[in-house]
Amino acid sequence: MAAISRGKPRARGRKRSEKGCHVSILLAISRAIDAVNTRIGRWLAWLIVVAIAISAVNAVIRKAFDISSNAWLELQWVLFGAVFLLCSPWTLIVNEHIRIDVVHARLSARVRQWIELFGTIFFLLPLCIVMLLTSIPFAERSYAINEQSLNAGGLPQWPAKMLVPLGFALLLVQAISELIKRIAVLRGDIDDPHADADVPPELAEAEQLIQELRADPGSGRS
Repeated sequence: MAAISRGKPRARGRKRSEKGCHVSILLAISRAIDAVNTRIGRWLAWLIVVAIAISAVNAVIRKAFDISSNAWLELQWVLFGAVFLLCSPWTLIVNEHIRIDVVHARLSARVRQWIELFGTIFFLLPLCIVMLLTSIPFAERSYAINEQSLNAGGLPQWPAKMLVPLGFALLLVQAISELIKRIAVLRGDIDDPHADADVPPELAEAEQLIQELRADPGSGRS
């Protein structure tokens, strides 16, 4: 009986160790995904500068020499589309995606984590999957026929359409990384990486001012 009773804690210890090992592997995968998407985002963000330069040069040439080309105009659109689609995972990593900050910041940290987890599972992941399933055939057809612009002197259209499945593939992988991190935070395995960024500075200043006025009501009177 003593041998059996001593064996149970060991079995539990092994299970905990296995769970900890699995969590470590998942977090390592998450860090690798974050590193790749951060590198992609930082490099491709410079395409905005390229698009601005092309726009400026194109405008100068058009005004000075009355020369213009649809190819330059469409190239600006393609560059902007590349930044919008391929940098969206980086936006998610740095917690700069759109949300209603005034409401979000007033909730407790745990409630915010559950909201992020719910949104990732039921909105972000399904959106990425649906967009991938529909955009891959869309891009493949464009490539198969070597689709060209309908505008005179325009660019081929299939490279721009290829950006759609590529962008949502990267976003899907990043959503999985965010899911791993949110679950790990809720389990207490890691600290919230965005704890300091949850409250916008302007909202924090407003809250501080309100607290000061409540503490000393007479200070607000002239």
